[in-house]
Amino acid sequence: MKAFAALYAALDETTKTNEKVEALTRYFAVAMPDDAAWALFFLSGRSLKRLISAPKLRSWAVQAAGLPDWLFDESYDAVGDTAETIALLLPPSGAVSDVPLHTWIEQRIVPLRTLTEDDQRVALLAAWSELDGQQRFVFNKLITGSFRVGVSQLLLIRALAAVSKIHNEVIAHRLMGTWEPTPAFYAQLIAQETSDADLSRPYPFFLAYPLEEAAAPFGALSDWQVEWKWDGIRSQIIQRSGQSAIWSRGEELITERFPELLDMAQHLPAGTVIDGEILPWQNGEVMTFAQLQRRINLKKLGKKILSEVPIIFMAYDLLEWAGVDWREQPLDARRAQLSALVDTLSDPRLLLSPIVESDSWEALAIRRDEGHERHVEGLMVKRRTSPYRVGRQRGDWWKWKVNPFTIDAVLIYAQRGTGKRASLYTDYTFGVWDGDKLVPFAKAYSGLSDAEIRQVDNFVRHNTVEKFGPVRTVKAELVFELAFEGIQRSTRHKSGIAVRFPRILRWRSDKPIAEADSLETIRALLPPEKV
Repeated sequence: MKAFAALYAALDETTKTNEKVEALTRYFAVAMPDDAAWALFFLSGRSLKRLISAPKLRSWAVQAAGLPDWLFDESYDAVGDTAETIALLLPPSGAVSDVPLHTWIEQRIVPLRTLTEDDQRVALLAAWSELDGQQRFVFNKLITGSFRVGVSQLLLIRALAAVSKIHNEVIAHRLMGTWEPTPAFYAQLIAQETSDADLSRPYPFFLAYPLEEAAAPFGALSDWQVEWKWDGIRSQIIQRSGQSAIWSRGEELITERFPELLDMAQHLPAGTVIDGEILPWQNGEVMTFAQLQRRINLKKLGKKILSEVPIIFMAYDLLEWAGVDWREQPLDARRAQLSALVDTLSDPRLLLSPIVESDSWEALAIRRDEGHERHVEGLMVKRRTSPYRVGRQRGDWWKWKVNPFTIDAVLIYAQRGTGKRASLYTDYTFGVWDGDKLVPFAKAYSGLSDAEIRQVDNFVRHNTVEKFGPVRTVKAELVFELAFEGIQRSTRHKSGIAVRFPRILRWRSDKPIAEADSLETIRALLPPEKV
């Protein structure tokens, strides 16, 4: 626990990539396999389910610290994190635990789930008394399931590759999919023998880099393959030795969620892995992502939803063919073999992502603007000679997204943020005009500079009209330009409209609230309803 807490502190104290990799490398170079496996589990974004409720933790911490409830609440408002607030308020223990991380997890933390409430309290107080402040903080994060630190999967892979002397792609491949934090798994992860292959394990995904400027500097258009950027679930379909699996980009096994695709996958040749997008598809057209969400949100798929939201797999790359890794083959070759496979299978549930034809970059930019009408996010621009790489890398694959929808809206509600922004009002609700009234339209949390956030925070504190719980109603005075990627009708929202990925583009200090947009204007952005 001591070494893991020190690692957390080292990662949290720097924003420099190389320093994070160095800290990770130092830790894994000396950690015993039991500890390394659990550290990897948490650092890769996995967590234990909450073992003790927040009210219980708060109550026991208040008692242990000998503080009144109001002081804990004020401290929490300033800090914004229960685990950190408790760690700061508990009296110093004078102790430092040298007990290994895996012992804490397996013998002290996981068993909390099966204890009575009284025994949980005793166990928690005992643990706090054995840990110093930093260790308590990490311990609290682990038992609440809220452990987070600024480490990407790519940084973990770099560190583990440095420790094991194994190529990054091998480590990335072994980390994909489902695994348990055991010494055996960690030993296999860094094993020098690299011929292992889990039948259902996907390849690491190749991610496109965002293209912000005009595409003309990329040279001849003939050197590039252009496709629509589909708005679905990025996935890989795998067929090996008669076993089929579907994995999402988020490393989630989603085979059972899409029975029609599983049936299709059973007819693929053995040793096939296809990269593509799961899309809701009807009458030869892609449906909105909102329709796909209807399926995602259901625990059981009945005949009704299966018929209302049929699914296809839009294939755009071939990663494995006849059991051979094809990722180093040029895109043109992979595409040709994928096209032949789709034609041979002739299954309406497997489609080949069409090429977007154009005679110039300028004409292509015009095609890109069709994105909203087509329910796509823009264009994918891929170098025809490119291999299939790992992660997000510049140079070969680019995503050229359609310009977002934008509107002007009025700040009407504000709430404090979390973490480092817990003492500032950073969570905003914006309204638009419905006749002579402002109705809530969207929430947004990002897009302002630190200086602007402080200005808005000051405005909120001095212009609060009403308080209800943590939310403040503010004087309608500030106008902001919002951007969002998609728009749809919604019966769950007061405005009757829901938007995807809203964020703040800029503060329109030049605009009075009377010039903010209306619901009537925004409804004009909605796609036409199909009869």
